[in-house]
Amino acid sequence: METQANIKLPKVIFLDAVGTLFGVRGSVGTVYGEVAEKFGVKVAPDTLDSAFYQTFKSAPPLVFPGMNQDEVPKYEFEWWQEVALRTFHKVGVLHEFLDFSVFFEELFAHFATDKPWIVYPDVLPALRTWKRAGIELGIISNFDSRIHAVLSALDLGKFFTSITISAEVGIAKPGAEIFAAGLQKHNCSGELAWHIGDNLEEDYQGARAAGLRPILIQRQSEVS
Repeated sequence: METQANIKLPKVIFLDAVGTLFGVRGSVGTVYGEVAEKFGVKVAPDTLDSAFYQTFKSAPPLVFPGMNQDEVPKYEFEWWQEVALRTFHKVGVLHEFLDFSVFFEELFAHFATDKPWIVYPDVLPALRTWKRAGIELGIISNFDSRIHAVLSALDLGKFFTSITISAEVGIAKPGAEIFAAGLQKHNCSGELAWHIGDNLEEDYQGARAAGLRPILIQRQSEVS
């Protein structure tokens, strides 16, 4: 069995984003509800949470294979707008919005800021330690292109030399191709890389199948 002392350090450590580096402040339902209330629509956070996660899990992957990269943000916006629309329809208040598109534009932009997010307390110490050790850091995430703005707003972007997201690669975790795309950016083979994430199937099993050393962490589903 390997011990902490004799584990060989990797050339690169990849990390998942949401649920690993940072989480939603409160819950998705809390954030959706706060923005909706500005538009005169009131829904309990737990009601929105339930509807959102049902809708999110049934949605197609956030991938747009074959699309021009310049067009990807448009498709991301439409993908999330459909998730939000179905969420509010499911809780029976969609008709209460005077103009749902205006509400959604604000909601979408809100999630590109630091306001709805919180960085987990163990993240910065770990990133600094790995940087001092000369380990390259990258992100592999089933996120959209707002990840760049979020990392900048949370003052995390400076730690990472690569960001690989499903919306741009055209395939989501646990697909091996997204891990291969990340490795290629570091000119690195899988045996010299770790991937840390909070999802058993997407992060742990996906990384292991792609030849990386997988590390699974557990986070609380909600943070405040």
